[in-house]
Amino acid sequence: MKAGIVGLPNVGKSTLFNCLSNAKAQSANFPFCTIEPNIGVVNVPDHRLEKLESLVNPERVLPATVEIVDIAGLVKGASKGEGLGNQFLGNIRETDAILHVLRCFDDENVVHVDGNVNPIRDKETIDIELQLKDLETVEKKLEKVKRAAKTGNKEAIKEQDALLQLKSGLEEGKSVRGIQINEDDRQDFVTPLQLITDKPVLYVCNVDESSAVSGNKYVDQVKEAVKDENAEVLILAVGIEADITELDDYEERQMFLSDIGLDEAGSAKLIRAAYKLLNQQTYFTAGVKEVRAWTIPVGATAPQAAGVIHTDFEKGFIRAEVIAYDDYVTYGSEAKIKEAGKLKVEGKEYIVQDGDVMHFRFNV
Repeated sequence: MKAGIVGLPNVGKSTLFNCLSNAKAQSANFPFCTIEPNIGVVNVPDHRLEKLESLVNPERVLPATVEIVDIAGLVKGASKGEGLGNQFLGNIRETDAILHVLRCFDDENVVHVDGNVNPIRDKETIDIELQLKDLETVEKKLEKVKRAAKTGNKEAIKEQDALLQLKSGLEEGKSVRGIQINEDDRQDFVTPLQLITDKPVLYVCNVDESSAVSGNKYVDQVKEAVKDENAEVLILAVGIEADITELDDYEERQMFLSDIGLDEAGSAKLIRAAYKLLNQQTYFTAGVKEVRAWTIPVGATAPQAAGVIHTDFEKGFIRAEVIAYDDYVTYGSEAKIKEAGKLKVEGKEYIVQDGDVMHFRFNV
């Protein structure tokens, strides 16, 4: 699963990317510093994995991961090919969720592509370009569907109605995720189009050090602007996060964070938020060879969860032995969990819960 970092040039996207991954993207004080998208695979911080490691003492530990893509800065006119527009829009279409970085700090030494700091204007600039690109996609699809609808094809008529709703909403300046549309129609006709503004979004307010804990006037403006969007807002002092990343010693990092009033790095919060934004959850396998976190969609069944390990596990699924994470911690070992009667045996219909520790029985 991929989350794409987007924003205007020079708002801190590449610096944020560097905080999140071991890759070092080029970061500098001029527009279009990032041309080709940078991709990093980032571990999802999870204290439960550390606890299971202490209980099981395995040979290795493998965390869940999210792929983060740093995409070139977008400018006004991108939907018509301005700047790196078409390339940018092609890259963002391939992601599953959007991390939209907004500049929410004043610093005369860092140039702004539009001359002054205004996160709401910046947000609208990008929203408009993405909406225009989606409108173009919808109109092309509508042309084809109208021909079929004219013949009386009932399915085509339904699709035409849904597309007309989309077209109307986009023309009003709404993003697809905010357009009210019948859920069945959304699944059948909207989702397959992979529209950019249909992707879930997390707004990352890039602030200065003094605003890292509680935000500032710019953050308040962003929260007010997106309150009806069903979107998340996260405050992050990206420059400070970059300084913390440079420290090798864990205790030094914690002291640094404590000094500015934070209990953990904001980058860790962001990775977890991106994971949640992608509608993902974690289950664990735990044994002496390895303790591992596996990523599955919320609502996945036991066979689907098994299939993430290997397709044969799903095909030949017999049953799953399931231990709730809290029970694992309370009793400390599988033997004691079995003695207490806390190990559950589940079949094909079982919906996996976040944090389940699982063993699968299968036959191929």
